[in-house]
Amino acid sequence: MIREDFREILRLVRPGARVLDVGCGEGALLELLTQEKQVDGRGLEISAHGVAACMARGLSVVQGDADQDLDHFPDKTFDYAVLSQTLQATRKPRHVLDELLRIADRAIVSFPNFGHWSVRWSLLSRGRMPQTKALPTPWWSTPNIHLCTLADFMALTQDLGVRVDASAAFAGKGPARAIDPTKALENWRSESCLFLLSRGAPAQRVEPSAVSGDLLIP
Repeated sequence: MIREDFREILRLVRPGARVLDVGCGEGALLELLTQEKQVDGRGLEISAHGVAACMARGLSVVQGDADQDLDHFPDKTFDYAVLSQTLQATRKPRHVLDELLRIADRAIVSFPNFGHWSVRWSLLSRGRMPQTKALPTPWWSTPNIHLCTLADFMALTQDLGVRVDASAAFAGKGPARAIDPTKALENWRSESCLFLLSRGAPAQRVEPSAVSGDLLIP
């Protein structure tokens, strides 16, 4: 079964594009993009196990650390750099986001939203670090070291001068829902978020289709 955030990434990526999947794990998303969109895909993965699993799928993946090794890629090597549910696990998220948009025309970034109502309620009622569907591991074993809220992420994009071309939210097992990330309510409603980012002159914003709700890419 395809994850809903993977479905959304599939909608956002142009067929045949050059794609770097950063923190690609065992290669499920990269394989999907290769099969469904015929992308020229590459992967960067920190774990040897993940790299071996990707190679077993026939994917082009190298072992590396996003915090350090993105610096070695030339400018604009890719059309898209994808960072799926990984930003919060990096040591230098600001630097990583900056590098994604140096090496690629567009970045697709998703992360769990620490401002979701279930996180707030868990912290208020239990007084302990929350465990939710989006954040299932206890604090002492989680790979997440820089959790943020939707509002935090928007502040970072403004600080970096990054343009938000599309944004979507997920809750439970439901499909993606296009959002206006500047609305305070979305910081409560969105269990996890996904953004299409770029730099440069303002462009037509990606909006939901009036018929299907799919995101339309200019």
